Amino acid sequence: MEYSSSSSSSDEEIVNIVRYIERPRVFREREDQYEKYNYQEFRDRFRISKETVNWIIELIGNNIEKISMRRNTLSVVDQVLITLRFYATGSFQILIGDDNDVHKTTVCRVIKKVSCEIARLCPHFIKMSQTKNEVIAVKAGFYDIRRFPNVLGCIDGTHIPIQSPGGQNAEIFRNRKGYFSVNVQAVCDAQLMIRDIVARWPGSTHYSTIFNGSRICRPVNFQGVICLVIVHTAAKKYLLTPLLDPTTQGENNYNAAHIQTRNSVERTFGVWKRRFACLSLGLRTKLQTSLTVIVATAVLHKVAVLKNDNFINMEELIDEVPEMPPQQNENIEGNALRRSLIDNHFS
Repeated sequence: MEYSSSSSSSDEEIVNIVRYIERPRVFREREDQYEKYNYQEFRDRFRISKETVNWIIELIGNNIEKISMRRNTLSVVDQVLITLRFYATGSFQILIGDDNDVHKTTVCRVIKKVSCEIARLCPHFIKMSQTKNEVIAVKAGFYDIRRFPNVLGCIDGTHIPIQSPGGQNAEIFRNRKGYFSVNVQAVCDAQLMIRDIVARWPGSTHYSTIFNGSRICRPVNFQGVICLVIVHTAAKKYLLTPLLDPTTQGENNYNAAHIQTRNSVERTFGVWKRRFACLSLGLRTKLQTSLTVIVATAVLHKVAVLKNDNFINMEELIDEVPEMPPQQNENIEGNALRRSLIDNHFS
């Protein structure tokens, strides 16, 4: 059978026209993860309860817009859960995207946006005790551990692994153990709540440098006999360090109480990192996003503790005896306060 050239040309035109006819957009209905998972399954996947997630959404939801995509939309809830899943697993963003039928670039935008909004809550949640009743409660919590009086907080640093930030200054983020990190300083209380956080210093920065540049260093914050238990700087009127070479029974009692009391901050870091695995597995995001994620997860940890949303059994945490670094030049007032405590309280 033969076809004329004009007939063939018409057929091709029809095919081309059909190709350009807009197909109807088919939107896949996104699974409701609140309905999909029971209480424990949800907490296992997102590290906080549905109630805590709802509370966070109430606080930041108005600042997050829905994202329209070719096949569906991402609601505020979807975006918060994608971000929490990233915090909880530390997975590559492409894997988070595959699980949620979202492109990697969208996941990146979502994590950055939601993390920024949660981090903005930091001044409202992460703060030192403000009222007289709060101060009394915090001091009582520490006293119950090993009878160490007048402690308002325990301070220490921890390294959060990150990818190389690149650029000429990348190597300053390489810590003494050889990997890239952010050296984060935090103050906690006996209930493992984070009360202050500094998350901006490269991994090679010494703890004393971070402390000396922080607002916690200002003694005006600690009027009266209020003491932070710390080992990385010299003893001061408001900072108590352990003795390097205790000899008397009173000095040994002081050091034992100091170590057990200060262990609260180690336990806080342990709970924080186990709840949000991205902090221990390493953050593979741009540097500024990584800093924001660190603060955002600290806020979420504080909120979870306030809501009694415990992820792990606290008894599972092993008490570790911290290493005793060389002490710097001692402060006369700090030494006097420490000696007074040893003689009058621990002897």
